[in-house]
Amino acid sequence: MASLLPVTPSTSAGTATGAAAAVSSAVNNNTIAGNFTTFLQLLTTQLQNQNPLDPLDTNQFTQQLVEFAQVEQQLKSNDQLSTLVSLQQSAQATNALGLVGATVVVDGQQAQLANGTADWTLNVTKPTAATITIADSTGQTAYTGKFTLNAGSQTFTWDGVGSDGKTWPAGTYKLSATGVDASGQPSAISTQVQAPVDSVDLSQSPPLLSINGQNYLMSQIEKIVRSGL
Repeated sequence: MASLLPVTPSTSAGTATGAAAAVSSAVNNNTIAGNFTTFLQLLTTQLQNQNPLDPLDTNQFTQQLVEFAQVEQQLKSNDQLSTLVSLQQSAQATNALGLVGATVVVDGQQAQLANGTADWTLNVTKPTAATITIADSTGQTAYTGKFTLNAGSQTFTWDGVGSDGKTWPAGTYKLSATGVDASGQPSAISTQVQAPVDSVDLSQSPPLLSINGQNYLMSQIEKIVRSGL
């Protein structure tokens, strides 16, 4: 049997930015550092070998000193950006590790059938006649049914019993839903799953969260659900 329940709001999760990767790619001062060293060598050589009877024009010399100061400032800015990126990446890793074991809500179709239940959250903008199909990890259809969805969010719970009365084993199942409104026009149905964060891959930037066997960014987490809710 499958059932539908209205969904109540849960605690909102803070989103994490993916800007660190974009900033990091821009922080490469190898070229500017090389030009800076070359500039110093040229300036020093020029001062050492200028003609005492025809010294370097004051305006030109001042302009070169200004350029020197600008290049030096750019190098310092790049170093500061590198530090900022490093701190941001460390903060992302810390936040991601803190989510391991936490129950979160993400957009997705795959849920775990455990202890005889698997839950999805379905969202529609208007009353919809929906056809819901659930398949196992090999793509074999386990259950198909027709339901009426109210506007808003509702929980769809499957008890693991297939359309033929067979009880399916625990594992990962994928829900697909199509629907039409009262006028017979297609109605979009979005699907979310609520599940614990199994692990975090810190080798990626930004870190990837493993939820129900799929990888998600921290920015894709829509809610964090407090225990007991």
